[in-house]
Amino acid sequence: MTELRIRAATPEDLDTVLAFWKVAAEGTSISDDRAGVERLIARDPEALILAEWDGEPAGTVIAGFDGWRCHLYRLAVHPDLRRRGIGSALLAAAEERFVRLGGRRADAMVLTRNETAHHAWGAAGYGPEEQWRRWVKPLTD
Repeated sequence: MTELRIRAATPEDLDTVLAFWKVAAEGTSISDDRAGVERLIARDPEALILAEWDGEPAGTVIAGFDGWRCHLYRLAVHPDLRRRGIGSALLAAAEERFVRLGGRRADAMVLTRNETAHHAWGAAGYGPEEQWRRWVKPLTD
């Protein structure tokens, strides 16, 4: 019997998560390294949510809450395990976390070119707000 387990990632999971993102996540950012993810978990131990399918990494989502807004990053499901409800389970866990913390609206960072993700986010009830643009500035060289 296949078992799906959703839990907060721990520092011991970092290498596994980083390797998983290379297989399952679309694109990378400057903070997608061990030091960046260590800081995330140290600051907010429940933010990185991990899905395991029969004990193996199957998906992730980062559910960041700054006390004011709810942000979703790194929703990724292993390509061989997509369309089995793993992404939905991860989003449900993230949304439950946000509600528990007092959050009122969640937003997601989704690459414009990632059409597969657009369908998944839309099916989960999220929609783009075209009037907004993300403005970024790297803080390191």
